[in-house]
Amino acid sequence: MSSSLELWLVRHGQTTANAGGIISGWLDVPLTDLGEAQARFAARHLAGLDFDGVWSSDLARALATARLAWGEPAADQRIRELHFGELEGRHWGDLGADLESALLEFKRFRAPGGEDLSELRERVLGFAGGLVPGRHLIFTHGGVIRLLTSDLGQDRFLQNGAVAVLDWTGRRLLHVFEP
Repeated sequence: MSSSLELWLVRHGQTTANAGGIISGWLDVPLTDLGEAQARFAARHLAGLDFDGVWSSDLARALATARLAWGEPAADQRIRELHFGELEGRHWGDLGADLESALLEFKRFRAPGGEDLSELRERVLGFAGGLVPGRHLIFTHGGVIRLLTSDLGQDRFLQNGAVAVLDWTGRRLLHVFEP
């Protein structure tokens, strides 16, 4: 086993909430047909690889993506999306200019009645810090991937079904595969 830590991050496939412009955060929403196709896209980039651990957010959309793209993962709630609190289930267009600007900036955002980015960072980095060295496959969400890539100085918001490969030990983004 290598002494380095490599993270293969897969953003879940499109959901009914994504398609409808609805903020889903911790809401459990299903994949669309396109989302299932995006999971199969990710599978092509994972085929033939060995992983020291396979993980998924415990939310249905990430678990479904994992099962279509790889197989059964270990579920962990620490790699859930940001909890949007009172905004969950509302349309993205209802955010208002101040909240939208803070979220797009991705530095000082706090969801009313939900999490702020420092809380998301604490739980996600707690998860990553507990991984043993090696290559890990992680099925998660756009905000989690953006947080991890931002931590490497590569602020990236990936589309549904995309795969990002991070050399976590070397602190660099190695590859991005997008459908």
